[in-house]
Amino acid sequence: MTDTAPQPTRPPREGPPPGGPGPTDVLIIGGGPAALALAAELCARQLSVRVVAPHAPTPFRPTYGAWLDALPAWAQACAAQVWTDVRVYTGPKPTPLLRPYALLDNARLLRALLERAGEGLHWTLGTVRTVDVDARGPGGAAVVHGAGGERWPARVVVDASGHGAVVNPLQFPGGPAFQTAFGLVARFRRPPIAPGAMVWMDYRGPAHPPRLPTFLYAMHLGGDRYFVEETSLIARPAPDRGFLERRLRARLEEAGTPPHQTESSEWVAFPMNAAAPAPGPVLAFGAAAGLVHPISGFQVSGALQDAPVVAQALAQALASGTDAAQAGWDALWPPERRAARDLHLLGVRALLALPGDALPAFFQSFFRLGAPQWQAFLDPRTPTGPLARTMLQVFAGAPWSVRRPLAAAGVADAGVSVRALSAAMKRPSPPSHLSPAAARHPGAMTRSMDAQHDDATLQREDLDQTETVEEGMQGSTGSTDANGLDPQADQQEKFQELRDNLAPLAGQQE
Repeated sequence: MTDTAPQPTRPPREGPPPGGPGPTDVLIIGGGPAALALAAELCARQLSVRVVAPHAPTPFRPTYGAWLDALPAWAQACAAQVWTDVRVYTGPKPTPLLRPYALLDNARLLRALLERAGEGLHWTLGTVRTVDVDARGPGGAAVVHGAGGERWPARVVVDASGHGAVVNPLQFPGGPAFQTAFGLVARFRRPPIAPGAMVWMDYRGPAHPPRLPTFLYAMHLGGDRYFVEETSLIARPAPDRGFLERRLRARLEEAGTPPHQTESSEWVAFPMNAAAPAPGPVLAFGAAAGLVHPISGFQVSGALQDAPVVAQALAQALASGTDAAQAGWDALWPPERRAARDLHLLGVRALLALPGDALPAFFQSFFRLGAPQWQAFLDPRTPTGPLARTMLQVFAGAPWSVRRPLAAAGVADAGVSVRALSAAMKRPSPPSHLSPAAARHPGAMTRSMDAQHDDATLQREDLDQTETVEEGMQGSTGSTDANGLDPQADQQEKFQELRDNLAPLAGQQE
């Protein structure tokens, strides 16, 4: 983690873009990682880009962590540190995650993004107030209005302003549910976590957990320096800064590891449960497009993955004269991803309904899954079928105290549940012990995204397997898939049967 860093080798230019007073190809509202990732990809496609932000290029303030393999290669080079000892605690003993985790050097990330953008990027200091898509500025462009009376014409406008979404506010079903966290970078006489480790989630202690469950997220930064953060995963209403700071200090005191020198502190608060936004004439991107992962809260690594896809769609639409904003929306939020978001929000409602003391048991069941399953669940582009199968496996492995609120959430939103179960049953899972050669067979290129994702999961599962499975899963005779569902069964009959079975768990009468 660094507080200062050298300036970019070539700062972005200010003033009008090439070609005089005509419209910019793309105007992006915001100067965060998502905005600059999209700007860099657009510039690489020879488009002129104006970024409007209320500040000059400045290293991003929040602490950004990401799974190393979720970052593109150029962003992996921006890691300040990478841990291979990554663990969670849902009970007394650690569960190793065996997946490298990176802390991004924000100054290095900013420098890389600006260098990737090059001379096609123009940074304008300002604050956007409104966007008039019907103004018909130069070349028929939309006109963006600044707080100081500025007018910036652009062929496409993208709102990447963050959680506030300047142009089109997001919708949060049932009201916003927040992730909040308070953290410290400090020096410790006694290490608060194992030296050399990264703790992704620790639900242990203090001895008497509060009504609002929280966990420790921590990193060893080298020597006696550690980053420690008390986190509420998702809550409505969410615990405030004072609560989390007291909770963090109590945790450290109880463990006998209080900090002796604090270098900096951090307060984090953002909504987790945005619905997929309706397309409009102004494209949104990053957190402004609702792309915070509803379970993990991750967003930056997803934006870095999405940026080239969206940039390519915009570039092709601008070249062909078609609706570029709609092309961007289609690339960012295809139907499969919208369906997956509905299922994620069902999971959010289930998590919000869980009693505080049931969350450790829920995540114990979650991390008992094979690494390919829980990794796919946290991937922002995993389709509905694999998501639904993972949720069924978590439900099957959870204790009754966890199953009841999960079932209640499923029954309360029967439409999403039925669609998810249908997606889960579409394709039987292949045998769990394919040979590596069979698992790597790519198959036909025309298969569904769902099927290709399952094959990728099988490849990783086969290669990552470290222990012999003595007994197969339910239905291992071959007549059923990995969830114990007969692929030849009448689906509607099975759905009704499942609803009837879940109703008593959810406290409902037939």
